[in-house]
Amino acid sequence: MAVPEFPPSELEAGKISLPELGKMFKISTEEKNGFLKKVFYAGVPVIAITFAELLIFGGRLNEASIVYTLLLLAFSFSTAVTKKQEVRKIHQAFLLLPIFRLVNLSMPIFLKVNLYSFVFIYASLAMSAMIAITHQNIIYEKKKDAFRKIWIYIPFSILAALAFAEAEYMLIGARPLIPDISQVNLLELIIIMVFVVGLVEELIFRAILQTRLEEFLGPAGGIFLASLLFGIMHSSYGTSYEMGCAFLAGCFLGYCFYRTRNLPLVIIINGLTNVFLFGIIPHLGPGLGLGLI
Repeated sequence: MAVPEFPPSELEAGKISLPELGKMFKISTEEKNGFLKKVFYAGVPVIAITFAELLIFGGRLNEASIVYTLLLLAFSFSTAVTKKQEVRKIHQAFLLLPIFRLVNLSMPIFLKVNLYSFVFIYASLAMSAMIAITHQNIIYEKKKDAFRKIWIYIPFSILAALAFAEAEYMLIGARPLIPDISQVNLLELIIIMVFVVGLVEELIFRAILQTRLEEFLGPAGGIFLASLLFGIMHSSYGTSYEMGCAFLAGCFLGYCFYRTRNLPLVIIINGLTNVFLFGIIPHLGPGLGLGLI
């Protein structure tokens, strides 16, 4: 916060008294305390979610389930009783993350992880995300403008998605979710990854969580924390490289969303990254995906 400047003549003439200067410093202190409270309301949930994800990373799923259940109850209670609207909305946004993880952890163990398991997990989250959006009153880019620009964004989305997928595959590799890249299999993969996985993830992490964190802590803080959570919640892959890649991808997606407020743009980038990573690159090999563009 900038310190107000006064002409020397006014100070010398006694027009600005010491008590008045003290009040100015008091205001600055109050603003600082307000910021610290915001950091507390946003920081404690992030730390708690990070702790739960580290338990998952370490293979302690039972303990992680308990922590997430407690977080679900805590966020629900806060959303119901907190009088401050901004705190209530930010905790309502955080509430989606325990729901996301508990749905994931509660999937029957006899269901082998495959392409269709994403449908069961993410489709059940879509309703929760849509309910949250209706209560968040978030303003996005007008639909007419969003879809008018999407034809400009599509080439950019493909290139960005391919770049992230290539980098991620080189670091961690990936098991293909389709047996081959026939037209039918590829179409199935695109539909599920873009219109189910990408859609739900971007609704939760960018449209709801990042937007609320931006209003709460400012653009930089909102993008950083939303991206941090996006990366941390990839802990189930069991590698820190995956979480690091997801964090960097989240920062890129978050910045794109902040600058454009175009939700279809980040949905397409997210979804196509998974299409390349889990479909095209494993079958064609690193670098060969460029031949499709």
